[in-house]
Amino acid sequence: MIRVLLADDQSLVRAGFRALLDAQPDIEVAGEAPDGQEALRKVRELRPDIVLMDIRMPLLDGLAATRRITEDDALKDVRVVMLTTFELDEYVFEAIRSGASGFLVKDTEPEELLRAVRAVVDGDALLSPGVTRRLIAEFAARSKEPAAEGVLAGLTEREREVMALVGIGLSNEEIARRLVVSPLTAKTHVSRTMVKLGARDRAQLVVLAYESGLVRPGWLG
Repeated sequence: MIRVLLADDQSLVRAGFRALLDAQPDIEVAGEAPDGQEALRKVRELRPDIVLMDIRMPLLDGLAATRRITEDDALKDVRVVMLTTFELDEYVFEAIRSGASGFLVKDTEPEELLRAVRAVVDGDALLSPGVTRRLIAEFAARSKEPAAEGVLAGLTEREREVMALVGIGLSNEEIARRLVVSPLTAKTHVSRTMVKLGARDRAQLVVLAYESGLVRPGWLG
């Protein structure tokens, strides 16, 4: 059972998400929070698998709450997906750097929301279902100067190749076709790369791909 915490200051938004999620046989809403402080308290108390976190909330905004969650080793298994009104919200890029596993626009189709929740728990999420590669290009343009390549020293050539393909927004199936391997093999390479780099999930792997200089802005095809 996937346990979800809903953090949003709009009760109607929480009610809508709850109705959708609780209707699924493999998902349950563990709790709700109307502000960032309450979200942080409930995450520590309930230890949900995933938090759907609004960016703009009173008392403590979603960005700060996310950073506190992802920096707490006791909460390392909790995944955060940011909720926003606009696909290219200026805070989304900082949220990904802060450890969020991705983000969703609030008017996401129900099927995409459910797919996203399951994907993030499996560690297979891209930055966000329904968001085009334009987002990754925008994120890349805002990324910091590349760090020393030493961060990639422990990777094999194939793992670097796979990481670069993750960085330009390819799914496991697309990576498999590009490298002429099975989707399971592609997924295994992605998983091993995340383990070696200590990445929480695929979104952080994208960040590392840009910040290590393995992928540069403008490499999208």
